[in-house]
Amino acid sequence: MSWDVLLLNLPDDITSTQDIPDDYSPRPFGPRHEVLATISRTEPETDLSDPTWGDLTGPTWSIELNIGSEDPVDSIMLHVRGSGDDVLTSVFRLAGAFDCKVLDCSSGDLITPGGPTAWHAFQEFRDRITDS
Repeated sequence: MSWDVLLLNLPDDITSTQDIPDDYSPRPFGPRHEVLATISRTEPETDLSDPTWGDLTGPTWSIELNIGSEDPVDSIMLHVRGSGDDVLTSVFRLAGAFDCKVLDCSSGDLITPGGPTAWHAFQEFRDRITDS
């Protein structure tokens, strides 16, 4: 079970998923080789031995980066597992490297550094269902 967030390019004036036009197509992050190089520069510990699925591990958490097989890459899904707020630093560092926004798939909200996220609610839900 993971908390899923999507990195995607959205115009600056879009602050809510409700503002995204139905026919909107995000600007790609770039060619696959550039995307992989950006990830490696931003989070050097990321294992990119499979260029479609990266793996980044922190002290109490892990992130699977679903980069996909499309070239150019138009978004990256992050599957976050574990615990600890320091994982958010890596999420937003990656978003900053691509100058993109972060969509919290569990809440449907765009999230920002220091702002509310569903990360804590996800951890509570996960712990409750795995303890039963």
